[in-house]
Amino acid sequence: MKLSSLLLTLLVCLQLPSRGETEPVSVNSLVLKALATHPELRFYEAQIDVAQGGKTKAGEIKNPDMMVGVGNWHIRDLSTGAVGDGPTWAVQLTQTFEWPGRLSLRKAIAQKDIELAQLGVVQFRAALAGRVRTIAWKLLAAQEQTRAAEEVAKRFQSLAAVLLQRDPAGAAPRLEARIIQSSALTLGAEATLARNELAAARFELNQLLGEKAEHPLELRMEDLVLNPPPPLEFLLAEARRKNFALRARFIDVEQQGYSVELAKNERWPSITVQPYMQKQTTFTRETQVGIGVSIPLPLWNRNKGAIDAAKAKEVQAEVMLTAQMRQLERDVAAQAAHYRIHTEELAKWPADTLESFRKAAAEADEHYRLGALPLATYTELQRQYIASVKAVLTSQLGAVDARLQLEQLTGSTLVK
Repeated sequence: MKLSSLLLTLLVCLQLPSRGETEPVSVNSLVLKALATHPELRFYEAQIDVAQGGKTKAGEIKNPDMMVGVGNWHIRDLSTGAVGDGPTWAVQLTQTFEWPGRLSLRKAIAQKDIELAQLGVVQFRAALAGRVRTIAWKLLAAQEQTRAAEEVAKRFQSLAAVLLQRDPAGAAPRLEARIIQSSALTLGAEATLARNELAAARFELNQLLGEKAEHPLELRMEDLVLNPPPPLEFLLAEARRKNFALRARFIDVEQQGYSVELAKNERWPSITVQPYMQKQTTFTRETQVGIGVSIPLPLWNRNKGAIDAAKAKEVQAEVMLTAQMRQLERDVAAQAAHYRIHTEELAKWPADTLESFRKAAAEADEHYRLGALPLATYTELQRQYIASVKAVLTSQLGAVDARLQLEQLTGSTLVK
């Protein structure tokens, strides 16, 4: 495990409670834990080692070949008829050298693979942190919605239990009791649905954290800062400079350019140098030492096919870069508009909107029990309390999701 992962794990241990506790935890602590323990992150980190191994391989020089031969040397003198035999042996080394510049081009291509792998790690970490934050805020919203739904459902259930124990005199009290009983059933179903959404968000978040699905998890409610987005031109400039996918496209274009240069370089053949030594002994002792140079003549094969293919891939990379740029601009503009719309809508509401509705619903319950409030007003206030909670939370989640999408697209943090 890398040092950064160990530090993250230590921070998580300091911030998160033990398994036996269910104390509320912060969103940031969950992000730290996910970044320290998510198994898929190890895959992207290992990909850097793979790319570094590829660069080492690209810079390696071929090993020399050695040939050793032994035999018998037989000589017959045609003038005298003398015959002689003797041992002979030979040693030859063969070393192939690439054409100048070829190894550096291969290493440059491999270096781009390393940069892509490093960018992949950064991109995955950002995407993982964004996903954890998104699910965490969904969990917080589900917690708040569940609390409101259960609070109102309990009020109606309590009223229904009291009224059903009495014997209402007259049609109006009896029908009111049935209305309250029906509302209790309906709101109980809404509370159950809210609990299901809460459980689903908890299961997904536990999975991202590497925990069991049923692991107890409760988040601490945090202040949500939703400032208006920066100007669109600023966001576009940040996206062009920091967007992960766009940076990967730029690296791909550079890599394809090196591939074209490598294909052109490979028109020229490799050079093979062969130093050798040969020795034989008969009537005399003969020793031969020399060096040979071998180079294929590029007469028919000029590597034209590989050059054309590399150029075509370079054109494809440039086209994909342009398409990625346009798609990025559309996505940034769309998410900035979504974020702005949600923040403008939320700015219209007082900061204590939910609390004021909660107090109004509690006050309505108190006055209805005292007989100072009609059933229609009481029921409407309770339902509007739940509806207002849903409306505010929906707008907040929309703003949070748009902001996180913008941060992913621009590679920047919009809120410190």
